[in-house]
Amino acid sequence: MIQFPVSLKIWISVLYLFQVWFVFNSCVQPKKEFESVPLGPWRGVLLLDRSPVVKYGDDRDIKKNFDFDSELAFTFDIGKDSLDKLFVEFYNGSEKIRIYDVTMGKKTISSKDTLHIDFIEYDTYINAIYEDGIMEGKWIVNYKENYSVPFKAVFGQNHRFDHKTETSMFDISGKWKTTFQPGKQEEYPAIGDFTQEGNIVRGTFLTETGDYRFLDGNIIKNKLYLSAFDGAHAFLFVGKFTHKDSLIGSFRSGINYTEEWIAHKDESFTLSDPFQLTSKSSDNPLNFVFPNTENQMVSINDNKYKNKIKIVQIMGTWCPNCYDETVMLKDYFKTSPSDEVAWISLGFERYKEKEKSIKQLAAYKNKMGLTHEVLWAGYYKKEEAIKSIPQLSEIKSYPTLLIIDQQNKIRHIHTGFSGPATKEYTKFKSDFENLINSLKDEGKKR
Repeated sequence: MIQFPVSLKIWISVLYLFQVWFVFNSCVQPKKEFESVPLGPWRGVLLLDRSPVVKYGDDRDIKKNFDFDSELAFTFDIGKDSLDKLFVEFYNGSEKIRIYDVTMGKKTISSKDTLHIDFIEYDTYINAIYEDGIMEGKWIVNYKENYSVPFKAVFGQNHRFDHKTETSMFDISGKWKTTFQPGKQEEYPAIGDFTQEGNIVRGTFLTETGDYRFLDGNIIKNKLYLSAFDGAHAFLFVGKFTHKDSLIGSFRSGINYTEEWIAHKDESFTLSDPFQLTSKSSDNPLNFVFPNTENQMVSINDNKYKNKIKIVQIMGTWCPNCYDETVMLKDYFKTSPSDEVAWISLGFERYKEKEKSIKQLAAYKNKMGLTHEVLWAGYYKKEEAIKSIPQLSEIKSYPTLLIIDQQNKIRHIHTGFSGPATKEYTKFKSDFENLINSLKDEGKKR
């Protein structure tokens, strides 16, 4: 038997281990780590009644019985811009909402690829784990205690409720007289205004205090499904045709709120004038002092507002109709700049704490690119909010717009807001400009 020196034995052992390592790594490729969520169309669902779906099989198919009555569906795209920055774009009818506050990374505990979508202006976010063309997670609302809704999404799908587009036997196009909470003390009127192409339906419900924004959905057999998700509110409307011109249905806002509604076609139906819904409790001039987003006290009597027309917006960062009104006002002051008119927003937030409220208002102001004063005026509950503006008989709706003359007296009050999803939007912009111009003319005659 040949005896090798000890040093040679060591080198032979090292050479053998190197050969084993080389062969093993030549044959076995390490699993490639996921680099990015797939770009393109996605179909998302908020599960209002049930837990997230379970994945079965190697192909990760979703096995479940479709139950659209409790599934709030929406569509979105994930993409990258010219600077290679990731974004998510949500679709509601003709509305497109592009969010750049998106991150993709590993979730520390599970080591799973996780997508985080932050709706900064609304203080909400989506957090979802991605795997094999499927996302599962939650939509979380920060200002509501322990509030989250299960969320799932599937890559490569861009239909809302039904992928078929053939013509339905029912036609919802036109105006519908609608009653929410029929027969109850909380009953209130609305107008459903819709267009239909095949079985695809778009439109909105307009109430006397605002609209439900851009609704999108389908008619499947004798049932209507409409939804909207914009990061602030999650709306699901389900209706059933009892006749070609009659509907009964339910409305769900998130996981906790449900209303019933009925509707029938009526092209002549109208709602009350929004300029007549809220009245003054006195003719005393407005006189308020509230902290701004830098925690500095601002008064309507400050020199920068002296002898000016003031637009005082009663709003909240949590309110989609307030968002629409803010966009409209921002556009107005951009296209019609004037030293004669000033804009002040009074924010009534869902946080009772001053620090949290001011922080959220500051984030909203920055995200919206606003240059006017946004003040924290108090808690959003209407019975508490009215204490901040005692010149009003009540606050019926967010938003409420006050048009104030040069002497700080309330001249016009507009309750609610009919946004760009409604036919009233263009008319209101014209009415608003006319009222401002009339106050300007009035001031010149003094």
